[in-house]
Amino acid sequence: MDKNKIAHVDYLNYSQGDAAAQKNFVQEFGDSLAYMGFAIVKNHGVTEDLREKLFEVSIKFFELPEDVKRKYENELLHGQRGYISKNKESAKGKSVPDLKEFYHVGQTVKDNDPIKAEYPDNIWPAEVAEFEAVCQKVYDTFEETGRNLLRAIALYLGLDEHYFAPKIHNGNSILRLLHYYPVADKSQIPEGAVRAAAHGDINLITLLMGGSAEGLQAQSLDGQWISVSPGPDEIVINIGDMLARLTNDRLRSTQHQVITPNEESWTKPRYSAPFFMHPRSDMDLTCLESCISTERPKTYADMTAGEFLTERLIELGLRKK
Repeated sequence: MDKNKIAHVDYLNYSQGDAAAQKNFVQEFGDSLAYMGFAIVKNHGVTEDLREKLFEVSIKFFELPEDVKRKYENELLHGQRGYISKNKESAKGKSVPDLKEFYHVGQTVKDNDPIKAEYPDNIWPAEVAEFEAVCQKVYDTFEETGRNLLRAIALYLGLDEHYFAPKIHNGNSILRLLHYYPVADKSQIPEGAVRAAAHGDINLITLLMGGSAEGLQAQSLDGQWISVSPGPDEIVINIGDMLARLTNDRLRSTQHQVITPNEESWTKPRYSAPFFMHPRSDMDLTCLESCISTERPKTYADMTAGEFLTERLIELGLRKK
């Protein structure tokens, strides 16, 4: 395969296909994640109707007055639930914040798992009637799709197919409704600010429902920025830093960014909805022995997922030391 190309795969080939179709899916999907860190997946479980409803409630919320939106921001939660206002998050290593605002929906523990004590309750805006129902449906659907995609990843790595299952049960996953707000006067933009500066994600894998405008780019192995353009019925999957650590970079957490492709883009809003699939906080991210060799020596210090998340939230400016 072309190592600088993002594969397009059909989720149904894995979830409903015969043994040959499943094997081909695992290979093509895994190779794309190993070389580019990204893959594009169709038939992922979120219907067109549900997708439209999600963006509808997202737009309704972000169009609310600033003082109303801020009712749903609790800075004591370090951005883990509810509204995160404009210019609060910056990429790792960047001093200028990204030009965005977003809303976080997290895990709802439905059994008697004691991990519930680690998670704050979700915050639901009263002004948008369907917000809770739609977001919860998308969250549950993407969690199930992500669970199955991690089964395929486990097979690609030569692990037991259900390796990740206990590690992601009631995991600390986040659905983010994301608004890159329009800027009418470019002179008001801080020097060096972009919609989302180059960064890697924190989690295991991200499932991204395509943005309402172009702009997402991923960096290839040879350093080129490649446009990531899923169709309306496709989602983007990318590897996060936690899975890169676990696999000693056999699966690649690729730097990616959101740019404004042209001058007109600054004046238009952009919406997207990434689902950041996290494990439980006690998951051991120690590099798999099978991913360590003379050619690929161990790169990362041993750490749990919870420890890594705390470190990264501090780096992003969402949590203080």
